[in-house]
Amino acid sequence: MSDRLDSVFAALADPTRRAILAMLLEDDMAVTDVAEPFEMSLAAISKHLGILSRAGLIQQEKRGRVKWCKLDPDALREASVWMQGFGQFEAVNLDAFERFLASELPDDPPPHG
Repeated sequence: MSDRLDSVFAALADPTRRAILAMLLEDDMAVTDVAEPFEMSLAAISKHLGILSRAGLIQQEKRGRVKWCKLDPDALREASVWMQGFGQFEAVNLDAFERFLASELPDDPPPHG
């Protein structure tokens, strides 16, 4: 279970991927429709979708000539159950958590070496 949770949380770490998941809460969407509100290439969106798919958060399927994306809530449910195990925390606001991390972590990554 640890590897699956790691991939779910890694996928959720990116604001673009969280926005995509929020869009897919409404309904299944074609990849081109997912890409429309973002100022990035279709290839970049496809990479985000691949990460979400590998994490089990979405499913992608080809319908005719169009690739569709569908939210798979089971992976989020597992992560939610894991977080609820801490008991003392209210529902987790991932955007607020990201802002907290940004304020606590240094701006410059440590040098590799």
